[in-house]
Amino acid sequence: MAEQPDPMRASAPKATGKTGAFTRFLNFVEWLGNLLPHPVTLFAILCLVILGVSWIAGAAGWEVMDPRPEGAKGRADDGVIRAVSLVNAEGLRKIVENLVTNFTSFVPLGTVLVSMLGVGVAERSGMLGAAIRLLVLKAPKQLVTIAVVFASVISNTASEMGYVVLIPLAGVVFYALGRHPLAGIAASFAGVSGGYSANVFIGTVDPLLSGITQESARLIDQTVTVSPVSNWWFMSFSAVIVTAVCVWVTHRIIEPKLGKYDPSNAEEGALDTMRIEPVSAGEKRGLRWALFAGVVVAALLVLSVAPSWGPLRNPEDGDILNSPFMRSIVAFILVGFIVPGIVYGRVTGSFKSDKEVIDSMSHAMSSMGLYIVLVFFAAQFVAYFNWSNLGSITAVMGADMLKQSNLTGPIVFIPFILMCCLVNLMIGSASALWAITGPIFVPMLMLVGYSPEVIQAAYRIGDSTTNIITPMMSYFGLILAFATKFDKKLGIGTLIATMLPYALYLIVIWIAAFYLWVFGLGIPVGPGTEIYYTPK
Repeated sequence: MAEQPDPMRASAPKATGKTGAFTRFLNFVEWLGNLLPHPVTLFAILCLVILGVSWIAGAAGWEVMDPRPEGAKGRADDGVIRAVSLVNAEGLRKIVENLVTNFTSFVPLGTVLVSMLGVGVAERSGMLGAAIRLLVLKAPKQLVTIAVVFASVISNTASEMGYVVLIPLAGVVFYALGRHPLAGIAASFAGVSGGYSANVFIGTVDPLLSGITQESARLIDQTVTVSPVSNWWFMSFSAVIVTAVCVWVTHRIIEPKLGKYDPSNAEEGALDTMRIEPVSAGEKRGLRWALFAGVVVAALLVLSVAPSWGPLRNPEDGDILNSPFMRSIVAFILVGFIVPGIVYGRVTGSFKSDKEVIDSMSHAMSSMGLYIVLVFFAAQFVAYFNWSNLGSITAVMGADMLKQSNLTGPIVFIPFILMCCLVNLMIGSASALWAITGPIFVPMLMLVGYSPEVIQAAYRIGDSTTNIITPMMSYFGLILAFATKFDKKLGIGTLIATMLPYALYLIVIWIAAFYLWVFGLGIPVGPGTEIYYTPK
């Protein structure tokens, strides 16, 4: 799923016919979600709320004992964490003096924008679209569903391309094969959005979430660094799990439920335009050269770190995990997209000069305008939360409650993931939701012994699985528009009901996979990460 900063506010068509209990429930969820303001407005309101609560907490003398050991960085000499009011002269000075630096030093901002420069080149050159079409169209008929879902899962590497290109393409592919086109749309939608975080590649969502996780973890430990690849291993495994679940649900539940497709249900003239553009010889040639360029880039990266003299190893001890290589993943994302993208563009003619390359970067940046605005207010919110010590106090109190309720073992992640699933129905932006909940739950779960990387991996399950059943997801209206081309009477309730089996199966099986990977097999969620956290 691409970054989702703008939840749908326009009303969508309602399902026609008799309204059942389930449809009434869905309408209630939609109505409740529409009561929420725009995420930018929400963060502005939260900033004001934090200021007010800090004033109350400071006046009331809220304080907790710091659980970190004596001598830990940031720990007060008397070992007490006290609420700090920001509604005074000192607070005002701190707010206005740090307004700009809060924004510019917010880790997700730079990492996402730099990553998008490379993705923009690869996307505008046509390389990503051609690669996805080739993957789907060349798959044997019996493997089409697997190809559609897997391509959808990995498409979140390329921002919104999965929504705009792959989902409608899946409907056309299924229709061309004599299968129900809505099953194709549902399978692809489940892969793109329900499997939002799962990917075998590092995409823009990884640096975005890791930056917020790092900022949240530093509320209690300033030494924590969370890499964009911190969930890579588990999310690669998750890509396989999500693909298998979505394929099974499509074959066993969705297609039998939909039955045989009746073309008379389509919008007038819609099926006349349902043609798949084949990958041309020029595009195939461009992809071969882009693949060669990608291999060369990968070889150079391996050469920079594999030998003992590799310049990107740790210069002091030669270590790889704690090295410039692991701290430079965003730079490799940039180069890994931009070089093959330029090569593809030059070979196919989509890039005739450096101007087109620069325009593609500019277009990628222009698409991030709303995200930049959101980050400005999110950065202020996180800073206020930190300065007031409300984040640390909430985390310590929450951790104490978990300990008293004996929810300090691995079972604690089930209510956490389910809470993320529920809140995700109302807030459709991954970064907005994590920026709100991360400063609370990352420190809280760290204090009961879990690493920020594991906490982030659990969050990504909750954030992904309910995207496909909430009208608040910014692309939900677009998917509805695609679906109504094949069934002009289809309403929002029908679409949600179609996607609900995917969400339910993904929640159960993905959580089970998380427990098997982390606590059953004890495998780290990514390179250089730990499962447990010990306060330093």
